[in-house]
Amino acid sequence: MLKRSLLLILVVMLVFSFAGCNAKSQITEEEKNVEEVIVDEGPYLKYIDGMDREVIFENEPMTIVSVAPSVTETIFALGAGDKLVGRTDYCDYPSEALDVESIGSLQEINIEKIVELNPDVVLASTHFKKEALDKLTELNIKVAVIISQENFDGVYKNIEDIGKIVNKNEEANNLVNDMKNKVNYVKDSVKEIDKKSVYYVVGYGEYGDFTATGDTFISEILEIAGGNNVAKDATGWKYSIEKLVEQDPEIIICENDENTMNGIIEANGYKDLTAVKNGNLFGVDKNMISRMGPRLADALLEVAKVINPEIIK
Repeated sequence: MLKRSLLLILVVMLVFSFAGCNAKSQITEEEKNVEEVIVDEGPYLKYIDGMDREVIFENEPMTIVSVAPSVTETIFALGAGDKLVGRTDYCDYPSEALDVESIGSLQEINIEKIVELNPDVVLASTHFKKEALDKLTELNIKVAVIISQENFDGVYKNIEDIGKIVNKNEEANNLVNDMKNKVNYVKDSVKEIDKKSVYYVVGYGEYGDFTATGDTFISEILEIAGGNNVAKDATGWKYSIEKLVEQDPEIIICENDENTMNGIIEANGYKDLTAVKNGNLFGVDKNMISRMGPRLADALLEVAKVINPEIIK
């Protein structure tokens, strides 16, 4: 009888012991849930923009107005084009961007139209006027300024930043890695060759001669592509036809436009250049090479093919 009583007591103790363990386990799980809730609290993103402003996103932005072609291209390249509800007149790539409503030009945006669209955020860039920023801020329209960076590392950062804003981090990393691979391919391909002299035509004729001088990113692209920019010692985009004739570069590059190319062939000074006489005048997409966006690595490849077609395929 005593043995049975002891056995019964032991069984009861074990039952309560297990119950206590389960309760402790449940409390721990509840505590974990509470901790997770605490961790999840807070804004979706705190972003320091190109003007050193802290822009707080309480939630992932679902509607965006882009005020820069490079930003528009990046948003589409990241697969977030469906978030775009507004763009500038100059945001013409990809073609799907043309279906998005315009809010004006880079310099003259339509504030009323932006307010009407009521976006979660306006993504602006270098040419965005402070007056427009102040006005939109007063109207409680969130603005983040993505400053164009004049080098590949800066472009990579902008793409990654936009990826964070539109919740496309993995896509941004993949895009940047793809661009880096293209840049490294060009660098490795031309590092042992003799550089060819090259000149990039930005403008010519009665209003003056303009080129990618040494303080421009296009000049850096020419150099990375295996060219020796004859205007690299100049600054401010301005050049003279006299210096150009004196340098007489092996290759001339301009925008891929038939009227522009024909005009250069017939222009005083240009028509006497060896490159023009020998048919070494080539056109590239001016938007691709001048916009600080995801097509910049492709622009480098195109320029490298022009300068060294026997090496870059």
